[in-house]
Amino acid sequence: MKNREIKAAWEYHNGTKHSYQGSRANPHYLDWQNQPLPFKIYPKLEPIALSPEISSSAMPALSAISAFPASPSAATKLTRENLAALLFLSAGITRRRSYPGGEIGFRAAACTGALYHIDLYLVCGDLEDLAAGVYHFSPHDFALRCLRQGDFRADLVSASGAEPAIARAPGIVISASTFWRNAWKYQSRAYRHCFWDNGTMLANLLAAAAARNIPACVVAGFVDESIRDLLALDDKREAPLSLVALGDCADLAVMAALPLEPLALETVPLSKSEVAYPAMREMHLASALATEAEVEAWRREGIDGAARDEEIITGRLFPLEPIDDGALPQDKIEEVIVRRGSARQFAQQSISLAELSTALDRASRGISADFLNGPKDSLNSIYLIVHAVDELPAGAYFYRRAERALELLKEGDFRREAGYLGLGQEIPADCSVNVYFLTNLEAVLERFGNRGYRAAQLEAAILAGKLYLAAYAQRLSASGLTFFDDDVTNFFSPHAAGKSVMFLLALGKSLKPNR
Repeated sequence: MKNREIKAAWEYHNGTKHSYQGSRANPHYLDWQNQPLPFKIYPKLEPIALSPEISSSAMPALSAISAFPASPSAATKLTRENLAALLFLSAGITRRRSYPGGEIGFRAAACTGALYHIDLYLVCGDLEDLAAGVYHFSPHDFALRCLRQGDFRADLVSASGAEPAIARAPGIVISASTFWRNAWKYQSRAYRHCFWDNGTMLANLLAAAAARNIPACVVAGFVDESIRDLLALDDKREAPLSLVALGDCADLAVMAALPLEPLALETVPLSKSEVAYPAMREMHLASALATEAEVEAWRREGIDGAARDEEIITGRLFPLEPIDDGALPQDKIEEVIVRRGSARQFAQQSISLAELSTALDRASRGISADFLNGPKDSLNSIYLIVHAVDELPAGAYFYRRAERALELLKEGDFRREAGYLGLGQEIPADCSVNVYFLTNLEAVLERFGNRGYRAAQLEAAILAGKLYLAAYAQRLSASGLTFFDDDVTNFFSPHAAGKSVMFLLALGKSLKPNR
């Protein structure tokens, strides 16, 4: 089984690290005349329009971010109307901006380079106002396009190794990436971005579903070839990334598998020419699961290996002081997602310990996923460089989830160091706090094989996406950043020795007011 040959993950990870010397020596430049389209467009498929009227939920955003899935007895029925809301709040266009070369449509979730290479697909049974089928979601005209007619959920039950959440779901959202749409700028490192950008999108989806009492579970274990064939993806250019089971009907009767005819669906060319980055496809193939039995074993072995030792406390602890439930900001998740952006300039101003505590507390209460053994399990540790937080000394910290406290690793003003670690940018130097997600990659690969690399990147991005929303729910700002990999680990060592960086998010107050 290729998935257990973990040399592939180490080679990809080490081969795509950023370093100061490597970034200066890289001759890559952006060919603006060849920039790919940010949409996958099927010109010959008729659109099924979705209603642009997105109803407001009753749940405050900070509650939705931290909520675990509703029980089946309390679940809201899945409909075309609430599916439209979920798709809009995950991947819809929330605002448009004109520039000399044209127009850019900014989406609901943050995406590296605003290149929007993740597409969402829907597989559903018969809903009261939507026929069973396999659909592609088209953000450019806010519509669904039917790729296959009929109930193909049985294929997903099989592909997921009979994952219970999939077997009970009236609808499943599948994420897939078109590599070139991100690799145009980021080259081979774009495979990491597949899961970064999928994760921030799923953070929105999970929160929007929770606000509507629609159970949602992230599924990372599946037979890749089966999902690829179902969606008619180009194996050399596209890759399925995750499934999300939506809804929960314990008595759901999934129909027998339908014949899967090959599809030849025309799509609009993305650009004049494309450049292949073999390392991306090689890593995806090395982390693929080939059979239903392999998926079942992968999930079982991963859950059984969930126990891990907590790091010994050596520094001073600062307990979190989150805002009481009764005093939380009441902005709904829809308002926060539409308001969210990615700050490009931060003011060197402080935020309160209550604001930071609330964001960390709400974002880290757990994710419903097939690779996590309950809400307390996590593949990532959270480290911080605090520049300006009232009641906290400036310095480097480790977030201790069990104690709900920040452990001071070293005290000092590290603005200059943080700027360097974030590729010499001003954002990580000027913000109030930098939040780093690091994983013990050796332990993760031992537990999950190469596919653990996907899971660790995805979980870090979902957590960061929740932090994004938690910041904007409190009228703060945030921005996702890239980093010099080994230098970040070295900065937090010896505490972080042996860990690998998955994601970096800057939090603080923007120089420009929130939209």
